[in-house]
Amino acid sequence: MFAKWKSKKEKNPTEVLVLEIYAPVSGQAVPLSGVPDETFAGGHMGKGIAIEPSEGRLMAPFDGKIAHVVKSSHAVIIEHSSGLQLLLHIGMDTVSLKGSGFTSHVTSGDEVKAGQTLIEFDIAFIQAAGYQTITPVIVTSNGETDLEMDYHYGPVVAGKVIILTVASR
Repeated sequence: MFAKWKSKKEKNPTEVLVLEIYAPVSGQAVPLSGVPDETFAGGHMGKGIAIEPSEGRLMAPFDGKIAHVVKSSHAVIIEHSSGLQLLLHIGMDTVSLKGSGFTSHVTSGDEVKAGQTLIEFDIAFIQAAGYQTITPVIVTSNGETDLEMDYHYGPVVAGKVIILTVASR
Protein backbone atom coordinates (compact mmCIF):
# COMPACT_ATOMS: atom_id res chain seq x y z
CA MET A 1 0.00 0.00 0.00
CA PHE A 2 2.80 2.42 0.83
CA ALA A 3 6.14 3.21 -0.80
CA LYS A 4 8.22 0.37 -2.14
CA TRP A 5 11.23 0.31 -4.42
CA LYS A 6 10.27 -1.63 -7.51
CA SER A 7 12.58 -2.79 -10.26
CA LYS A 8 11.71 -1.73 -13.80
CA LYS A 9 13.56 -2.46 -17.01
CA GLU A 10 13.77 0.12 -19.76
CA LYS A 11 14.93 -0.36 -23.38
CA ASN A 12 18.50 -0.70 -22.18
CA PRO A 13 19.45 -3.30 -19.58
CA THR A 14 20.04 -0.65 -16.89
CA GLU A 15 17.93 -1.30 -13.83
CA VAL A 16 15.81 1.56 -12.55
CA LEU A 17 14.66 1.69 -8.93
CA VAL A 18 11.29 3.36 -8.37
CA LEU A 19 9.90 4.54 -5.04
CA GLU A 20 6.23 5.50 -4.85
CA ILE A 21 5.61 7.88 -1.98
CA TYR A 22 2.11 8.10 -0.59
CA ALA A 23 0.59 11.24 0.89
CA PRO A 24 1.62 11.65 4.53
CA VAL A 25 -1.38 13.90 5.17
CA SER A 26 -4.84 14.21 3.61
CA GLY A 27 -5.70 17.36 1.67
CA GLN A 28 -4.89 19.03 -1.65
CA ALA A 29 -1.48 18.33 -3.24
CA VAL A 30 -0.03 21.36 -5.04
CA PRO A 31 3.26 22.24 -6.74
CA LEU A 32 6.06 23.24 -4.39
CA SER A 33 6.29 26.54 -6.28
CA GLY A 34 2.95 27.49 -4.68
CA VAL A 35 4.37 27.45 -1.14
CA PRO A 36 4.48 31.01 0.26
CA ASP A 37 8.12 30.68 1.36
CA GLU A 38 10.98 31.11 -1.11
CA THR A 39 13.18 28.56 0.66
CA PHE A 40 10.66 25.82 -0.17
CA ALA A 41 9.13 27.30 -3.35
CA GLY A 42 12.56 27.87 -4.90
CA GLY A 43 13.65 24.29 -4.25
CA HIS A 44 16.46 25.33 -1.90
CA MET A 45 15.57 22.54 0.53
CA GLY A 46 15.18 20.00 -2.28
CA LYS A 47 12.58 18.88 -4.78
CA GLY A 48 9.12 17.88 -3.71
CA ILE A 49 5.47 18.71 -3.43
CA ALA A 50 3.22 20.40 -0.86
CA ILE A 51 -0.14 19.50 0.65
CA GLU A 52 -2.73 21.88 2.05
CA PRO A 53 -3.96 19.61 4.86
CA SER A 54 -7.62 18.89 5.58
CA GLU A 55 -6.87 16.99 8.78
CA GLY A 56 -4.21 17.32 11.44
CA ARG A 57 -2.45 13.99 11.29
CA LEU A 58 0.96 13.43 9.66
CA MET A 59 1.65 9.77 8.84
CA ALA A 60 4.71 7.81 7.77
CA PRO A 61 4.63 7.57 3.95
CA PHE A 62 6.74 4.37 4.05
CA ASP A 63 8.47 2.01 6.49
CA GLY A 64 11.60 3.76 7.69
CA LYS A 65 13.58 5.35 10.47
CA ILE A 66 13.06 8.76 12.01
CA ALA A 67 16.29 10.60 11.26
CA HIS A 68 15.27 13.77 13.10
CA VAL A 69 12.31 15.37 14.86
CA VAL A 70 12.54 19.15 15.14
CA LYS A 71 12.34 20.19 18.81
CA SER A 72 9.11 22.17 18.27
CA SER A 73 7.53 19.06 16.65
CA HIS A 74 6.49 20.90 13.46
CA ALA A 75 8.81 18.89 11.20
CA VAL A 76 10.35 15.45 10.88
CA ILE A 77 12.86 13.75 8.59
CA ILE A 78 12.14 10.12 7.75
CA GLU A 79 14.65 7.86 6.02
CA HIS A 80 13.80 4.94 3.73
CA SER A 81 16.04 1.84 3.78
CA SER A 82 17.35 2.94 0.34
CA GLY A 83 18.84 6.06 1.93
CA LEU A 84 16.21 8.43 0.51
CA GLN A 85 15.19 11.02 3.11
CA LEU A 86 12.01 13.08 3.21
CA LEU A 87 11.50 16.28 5.14
CA LEU A 88 7.86 16.61 6.23
CA HIS A 89 7.36 20.23 7.35
CA ILE A 90 3.99 21.26 8.79
CA GLY A 91 3.14 24.87 8.00
CA MET A 92 5.12 28.02 7.34
CA ASP A 93 7.04 29.70 10.17
CA THR A 94 5.33 27.34 12.62
CA VAL A 95 8.60 26.97 14.52
CA SER A 96 7.49 30.25 16.15
CA LEU A 97 4.71 28.34 17.93
CA LYS A 98 7.42 26.55 19.98
CA GLY A 99 5.53 23.26 19.88
CA SER A 100 2.09 24.61 20.76
CA GLY A 101 -0.51 22.89 18.59
CA PHE A 102 1.78 19.93 17.77
CA THR A 103 2.03 16.49 19.41
CA SER A 104 4.88 14.27 18.26
CA HIS A 105 4.41 10.51 18.58
CA VAL A 106 7.99 9.67 17.55
CA THR A 107 11.56 10.52 18.48
CA SER A 108 14.79 10.47 16.50
CA GLY A 109 15.97 6.91 15.89
CA ASP A 110 12.51 5.32 16.01
CA GLU A 111 11.69 2.67 13.41
CA VAL A 112 8.25 3.40 11.94
CA LYS A 113 5.78 1.57 9.74
CA ALA A 114 3.88 3.00 6.80
CA GLY A 115 0.68 4.65 8.03
CA GLN A 116 1.96 5.17 11.57
CA THR A 117 1.03 8.56 13.04
CA LEU A 118 4.15 10.70 13.40
CA ILE A 119 2.72 14.06 14.49
CA GLU A 120 -0.77 15.33 15.27
CA PHE A 121 -1.40 19.03 14.77
CA ASP A 122 -4.27 21.42 15.42
CA ILE A 123 -5.07 23.13 12.11
CA ALA A 124 -7.52 25.63 13.67
CA PHE A 125 -5.03 26.60 16.40
CA ILE A 126 -2.19 27.09 13.91
CA GLN A 127 -4.36 29.20 11.59
CA ALA A 128 -5.80 31.23 14.49
CA ALA A 129 -2.21 32.06 15.49
CA GLY A 130 -1.75 33.52 12.00
CA TYR A 131 0.25 30.72 10.36
CA GLN A 132 -0.39 28.75 7.19
CA THR A 133 -0.61 24.95 7.43
CA ILE A 134 0.61 24.07 3.92
CA THR A 135 2.94 21.10 4.35
CA PRO A 136 5.97 20.64 2.07
CA VAL A 137 7.15 17.07 1.42
CA ILE A 138 10.79 17.41 0.32
CA VAL A 139 13.29 14.82 -0.94
CA THR A 140 16.38 15.99 0.95
CA SER A 141 18.85 13.23 0.14
CA ASN A 142 19.08 9.77 -1.32
CA GLY A 143 22.77 9.03 -1.68
CA GLU A 144 22.45 9.42 -5.45
CA THR A 145 22.37 12.35 -7.83
CA ASP A 146 20.54 10.87 -10.84
CA LEU A 147 16.89 11.17 -9.79
CA GLU A 148 13.77 11.59 -11.83
CA MET A 149 10.62 12.70 -10.04
CA ASP A 150 6.98 12.64 -11.06
CA TYR A 151 4.53 14.76 -9.10
CA HIS A 152 0.88 13.91 -8.61
CA TYR A 153 -1.36 16.88 -7.75
CA GLY A 154 -4.97 17.15 -6.63
CA PRO A 155 -7.02 15.76 -3.75
CA VAL A 156 -5.11 13.22 -1.65
CA VAL A 157 -5.89 10.85 1.18
CA ALA A 158 -3.04 9.96 3.51
CA GLY A 159 -1.75 6.48 2.80
CA LYS A 160 -3.99 5.95 -0.22
CA VAL A 161 -2.80 8.33 -2.96
CA ILE A 162 0.70 8.48 -4.45
CA ILE A 163 2.06 12.05 -4.46
CA LEU A 164 5.62 11.43 -5.66
CA THR A 165 7.28 8.80 -7.80
CA VAL A 166 11.06 8.89 -7.49
CA ALA A 167 13.18 6.93 -9.97
CA SER A 168 16.88 6.33 -9.48
CA ARG A 169 19.29 4.84 -12.01
